[in-house]
Amino acid sequence: MRVIILAAVFLASASPALAASQSVFLTAPDDPRAISVKGVGDGRADDTDAVQHAIDAARDKTGHGVVFLPPGRYRLSRSILVPPGVRVFGVGATRPVFVLGPSTPGFQKGVGTMIVFTGGDQYSVGEVPVPVPTVVGAKEAVRDANSGTFYSALSNVDIEIGAGNPAAAGVRFRMAQHAFLSHMDFRLGAGFAGVYQAGNIMEDVHFHGGRYGIVTEKTSPAWQFTLLDSTFDGQSDAAIREHEVDLTLVNVAISDTPVGIEVDRGYSDSLWGKNVRFENVSKAAVVISNEDTVFTQVGFENAVASNTPVFARFRDSGKTVVGKGRHYRVASFTYGLTLPGQGQMGKYKTQAEINALPASPAVMAPAIRPLPPVSAWTNVKTLGVKGDGETDDTAALQAAIDSHRVLYLPIGFYKITDTLRLRPDTVMLGLHPAVTQLVLPDNNPRHAGVGAVGPMIATPRSGDNILAGIGLFTGRINPRASALLWRSGATSQVTDVKIMGGGGTPTMDGKPLGAAQARSGDPVADGRWDAQYPSIWVTDGGGGTFANVWSPNTFASAGFYISDTDTPGHIYEVSVEHHVRNEFVLDNVQNWEFLAPQTEQEVGDGPDTVPLEIRNSRNILFANYHGYRVTRSYHPAKTAVKLFNSSDIRFRNVHINAESGIALCGASGCGTYLRASKYPFENALIDETQQVETREREFAVLNIPAKPQPTAAASPPMKIKTLASGFWSISGATVGADGTLYFVEKRFQRIYRWTTARGLEVVRDHSLDPVNLAIDRSGKLLVLSSFGPEGTVYSIDPDGPKDALTTIAATPAAARPTATTLLPVNWWNNGEFKDQYDSSTDKFTTLAEMFARDAGAPKPKEYVSPDGSLVLPAFRVWEQGPSDHVGWRWSDILQTHGLIGAAPGERVFVTNESEGKTYSGKIGPGGALTELKVFANRGGESVAVDGQGQVFVANGQIFKYAADGQSTGRIDLPERPLQLIFGGPDRRTLFVLTHNALYAVTP
Repeated sequence: MRVIILAAVFLASASPALAASQSVFLTAPDDPRAISVKGVGDGRADDTDAVQHAIDAARDKTGHGVVFLPPGRYRLSRSILVPPGVRVFGVGATRPVFVLGPSTPGFQKGVGTMIVFTGGDQYSVGEVPVPVPTVVGAKEAVRDANSGTFYSALSNVDIEIGAGNPAAAGVRFRMAQHAFLSHMDFRLGAGFAGVYQAGNIMEDVHFHGGRYGIVTEKTSPAWQFTLLDSTFDGQSDAAIREHEVDLTLVNVAISDTPVGIEVDRGYSDSLWGKNVRFENVSKAAVVISNEDTVFTQVGFENAVASNTPVFARFRDSGKTVVGKGRHYRVASFTYGLTLPGQGQMGKYKTQAEINALPASPAVMAPAIRPLPPVSAWTNVKTLGVKGDGETDDTAALQAAIDSHRVLYLPIGFYKITDTLRLRPDTVMLGLHPAVTQLVLPDNNPRHAGVGAVGPMIATPRSGDNILAGIGLFTGRINPRASALLWRSGATSQVTDVKIMGGGGTPTMDGKPLGAAQARSGDPVADGRWDAQYPSIWVTDGGGGTFANVWSPNTFASAGFYISDTDTPGHIYEVSVEHHVRNEFVLDNVQNWEFLAPQTEQEVGDGPDTVPLEIRNSRNILFANYHGYRVTRSYHPAKTAVKLFNSSDIRFRNVHINAESGIALCGASGCGTYLRASKYPFENALIDETQQVETREREFAVLNIPAKPQPTAAASPPMKIKTLASGFWSISGATVGADGTLYFVEKRFQRIYRWTTARGLEVVRDHSLDPVNLAIDRSGKLLVLSSFGPEGTVYSIDPDGPKDALTTIAATPAAARPTATTLLPVNWWNNGEFKDQYDSSTDKFTTLAEMFARDAGAPKPKEYVSPDGSLVLPAFRVWEQGPSDHVGWRWSDILQTHGLIGAAPGERVFVTNESEGKTYSGKIGPGGALTELKVFANRGGESVAVDGQGQVFVANGQIFKYAADGQSTGRIDLPERPLQLIFGGPDRRTLFVLTHNALYAVTP
């Protein structure tokens, strides 16, 4: 995931002066495929067209390109649009500046952004579902950067906002992966912000003035946003205003502002800071919102403060964590759901270790070390290297390595057939990893058969090497291949490196990645997945810093493998995805930190993947870890993390999920929707040595000590019986008038029945794509199917002929006071892909407001059971892919684990999982859910209420609440509960559906 780190400067002060910026590209790198801007650059002439023309011309046939911006002051009169895959670099003795002149039309109201990074038509929608609202002067609707937008960048270019532009922001940067802003000064005056909507990674960026330095909400793919080696000073409201962005800060200084970091009202964030400085911050270093919510996870290590009386202020409760004296160090601070140990459920805690200091300590050295100046770069093409995708460049590149320290690879495909062995001080770099690739041809003899690893690049033990801006492709069929075997030492560095594979992979031969691949995962001889050595292998005392690295090559056995080292290592914003077996593996590793690592598993490659496997390791920190399974997943998976014989592992701010937004257009119009899978990991972590499962999937603190604490027993004890097992995954249950349980196993299209007298029975096994059930007063089942563009609803008699089925058409909604209205028991609701900021109120629409708005909207149509006793509101169905059964269908009613029912005006309980809360609400006309009230600050997969008004919430275990919302205990199950429903002859049996089994819980 993300950044070309081409230079860095030491931070001279926490409050830098507005001195002229230092260019990090004093001369333009030699690349004939780069496009240079031909503008006036005097700060007065309008250079908008010249800049836009160069950017548009830069994209090659693969959709990527590089633009050089010479020194000058380039006045812009409207938004510049940077398409996906284009990188803009300022070059020359002085850093160029994009200037917004005083009172430029279009930047006075709302938010207007000078530079807008755009996206492609990711889902082949055709239309632009949600046009960028901050574009000024565009003639057509502009598509925002999205979760398929890679590689874009802006570096060594400053932004300056003139007077009279209160709504102006410098850059809109809502990127997906491997994109960055670096080496920039934002001189904001009285403008709104330097960056509005952030993504990926930013390094060596400095914000002076403005209302805010950065204002941002969730990134487009909901990955983390990391900020390195940067400063803020003189903001009038706050340095950073944000929510849900998974903000990770490393070596960031904030000064002379009322608030350092403000999390928006009604929102949470996973916020982690390392080596952050606060100076002259009058109100609070950090403002925390949404207390007692699982998604609020805040932590700092080694923060220092001067003239900052309050370190943390809790917006809702008014509580504060104060500093100690004029100067102080926050050795550690954590707030959020804190787990006492493995296998235990968490409680909300604030923990702080703060010590007074006699004076403010010296500024830390940058996290990212600078690269040599361009004058020291040797263009490998001047040494006989071709980079034409046909010539074998192995010998020429090795000769260049042997004779020159700093090697620069212009855009090109560099074919190699053997290992390139770097010297201890070799620096190898490019400008664009998508189109600057080292490539192994398929079936390369050096990498055939069974044998020791054959890396593309190997570094020496304790080397001081740097690798940046290059793509590495090990080919489709090379079983002994690895991209990078790294033995370099603690000061070494890998940045902006893409292990080619997955999305955004131009290929040397022009063929698709799967051209020689069976796509089965079976051990076939030609191009199988999981058939190469790990892509990146750090071993034999290797270490160093890895930032903005993306490793999604499914042909490899792992994306990032670390073994046999106690040399310190630092991971900053690294994405490892789409492997069959493992993403990250640590084996005999000590002294590493992983800040903002991200993993993802796709439908085909990832059913059995363990993203993070830790063996025989000690003294490891994971902070802001995001373990994601794609929403289209259909296969249960046990855990995101596995431990073997490992201790002193510290987890901070863990986020395990399987939901993400989408922007589409359909017959009902355009908009955004949050897709939610029923198949996130069942557990966050399993310790195989201790045989302990950790069910909490969202938490702020978990320590793995050498001797784990005993697991707290649930109370009071309940009788738990396994009724049936061996399922793929079951849900969608309903209970008949006699207490009979019916449920669905969608993977095999079965509808089951369970009774005490007859046990488990198959009611139907040719019911196409059943998802959720309800039973009407006549005893017939109402079945919701995911088949068809809008889904399908039909009725069957569970005791009738197997070939009988009655489809039900949607009809206009009408008042049916005696009927039971059916609604989802669990919801996901979020505003991804759409700006939520309202400049007229200076507020963001909160998740609670979105939920109330969407759940409270009456549905114009409904499905009515044949006997008229059941009403299922016709929720909008979003189509992703073909309109037939091959595509995916998304709606609140399809995504839920089950349905609840009540008459109009009655109160029901539901969960909103995007907030982690349980609500009660009244059923209104058209299936509207109104008068919502928070019942408990724990929400999960399901809610059920017994005859005494006790409320049971499924969230890792089963949590019990009295009718007034007071916690009354917990019921621990052998596996994660998914749906809860009361049934049995006396309606006192709590049926619990899981992926694998059906349980009964009785008093």
